[in-house]
Amino acid sequence: MTRVLQRFVYKIQLSSHLIRLQFGPFNSTTQRRWKKPAVTAQTRLEDRTRDLKLDNLMTNLHKLSLILSLHNLMSARRRGPFVSVQIMSRWSRIVGLNVPIGGFLRKYPHVFDVFPHPIKRNVCCKLTSKMNLLLQEESNAIRDMESDTVNRIKKLLMISITGTLHIHALRLVKRELGLPEDFRESILAKYSEFELVDLEIVKLIDRDNVPEDLKVAEVEKWREREYTEKWLSEFETKYAFPINFPTGFKIKAGLKPKLKEWQRLPYVKPYEQRESFRASSCGGIERFEKRAVGILHELLSLTVEKMIEVERLAHFRRDFGIPVNVRELILKHPGIFYISTRGSTQMVFLREAYCKDCLVSPNPVYIVRRKMLDLVLMGCRNTRELRSPRQVKESVVDQNEGGDLEGDFVISILENFDEDDDEKDEERDDTIEGDYGFSCSDNFDDEGCKS
Repeated sequence: MTRVLQRFVYKIQLSSHLIRLQFGPFNSTTQRRWKKPAVTAQTRLEDRTRDLKLDNLMTNLHKLSLILSLHNLMSARRRGPFVSVQIMSRWSRIVGLNVPIGGFLRKYPHVFDVFPHPIKRNVCCKLTSKMNLLLQEESNAIRDMESDTVNRIKKLLMISITGTLHIHALRLVKRELGLPEDFRESILAKYSEFELVDLEIVKLIDRDNVPEDLKVAEVEKWREREYTEKWLSEFETKYAFPINFPTGFKIKAGLKPKLKEWQRLPYVKPYEQRESFRASSCGGIERFEKRAVGILHELLSLTVEKMIEVERLAHFRRDFGIPVNVRELILKHPGIFYISTRGSTQMVFLREAYCKDCLVSPNPVYIVRRKMLDLVLMGCRNTRELRSPRQVKESVVDQNEGGDLEGDFVISILENFDEDDDEKDEERDDTIEGDYGFSCSDNFDDEGCKS
């Protein structure tokens, strides 16, 4: 009995000793409790209000980027228009594919045409005629917009402090800017306005004699419309930016007056000469950050789809004079930019350019890419249209007779290589659908999925 009482008293003393240590003045746990949590770019990224429309769009665009990466690897091989599926399975790590290549190809029958080889009898793959036509249409649209592309590069060079840009930075964002694959030879070396200072540096020759309309930023055009159409005061719109918060964004106390003060804050515009920066001056840091916001806004406005990868913005920091954390700067302005983390990449969108998941002012290149995305999103729907009526008739006859499908069925598939059959299929597709693009509103066809 005494031993039990001694143990009970010992436990009480031990617990009281721990309680005294827990609330002691020099205890580490107490100091950790008093420590204020740090607000960094990672915490802002985790706590941001998500835009589900743009996140879903980024998920679908990631599927299209995987398909285009496979197409680039397939086109690099010169042995024919098709590639063995066994060889394509080795490209999974290169492309970043986390699923088996066979299941991925079967998921998109409107994009990939899988068939047996006529001699080796192994499974091969090639792009469908519709996807090839859309790729050709995209290259034609980029070629037709060559004058706009030249102006786009001029504007980027005017934003640069020294009037020069590294070509590898342009090469990383050539798809976002709508540049052709050989833009170094077809644009930079072709036009006399550009000069190749080095192998990887391009310079704008006559920077002062550039037309005045190229020195006007997109946000300044928006300000002019706000001033003339909505009859707002010049003091309110001279340095303002369009603010569109995502749905469900909680406006904290004191945010509105700070935002109103920031909208009125003057700054050096992207195409103006940069003044000397002094952090000790009144509002010096805020003005410098607002100039960086204006540069990022103009860079996103110059892209085709009004979005760009966050990591690739770091290659323009030195040329544009932005020695700040770009990701943290973007997260500080959720009403202007939005970062989506879907698809294993961080993509920044210009919020004012999108209405839900569609671009407000589409261009020819964006329209073609949207058709590609619609073709990908069709999945296994309407797959019966991929087979010609002759192939369907032969397969039905073979099934009724109970014969082996390996002979005639394989020959009918391999006859798709003939140019005559491809032309007939294209004419039939034109009469049925009227266009090479597809929309997500098509009806589901369960039998087509099984075929």
